[in-house]
Amino acid sequence: MDEAQAEYLVTRYADLLIRIGRTWLEDLDDAKDICQIVLIKLLEHPRAFPDKGQERAWVIRIAVNECKNWKKSAWFRRRAPLDEGLALTVENPEPEENGLLAQVMALPAKYRQVIFLRYYEGYEVREIAALLGRSPALVSTHLQRGKDKLQIMLGGTEYAR
Repeated sequence: MDEAQAEYLVTRYADLLIRIGRTWLEDLDDAKDICQIVLIKLLEHPRAFPDKGQERAWVIRIAVNECKNWKKSAWFRRRAPLDEGLALTVENPEPEENGLLAQVMALPAKYRQVIFLRYYEGYEVREIAALLGRSPALVSTHLQRGKDKLQIMLGGTEYAR
């Protein structure tokens, strides 16, 4: 493995991979695991692309597939939160409840994923559809419904467009 290539991939894609993992899996530790898995795959099977946009789309596609595999795994489906197994309770710091990202993360997965890719990563509907393996019409529907839910969560009304 080339150390310069590894450093390039980590510098360029680690934050993106963690954000995608967090969006799909709703857990920072799982997102870090996904980031590590994807970076190792990219190092073990390097590919050349004509431009950085295609490379970025490929990295996102790998991350999405790994998140899907992670959620299908027996380990993921059968695990329980740590605090269920402990007799003592630990105070967790409260996340910023009014932050927009916190509200986006509270949306159902199908809306959260498309909103994240559209507004946080800047992808167009057709690109999101290709990345997620969905039709552009379904992505548009999920975007609209997600925005409607987000508007209500943020105190707006359903009809204030």
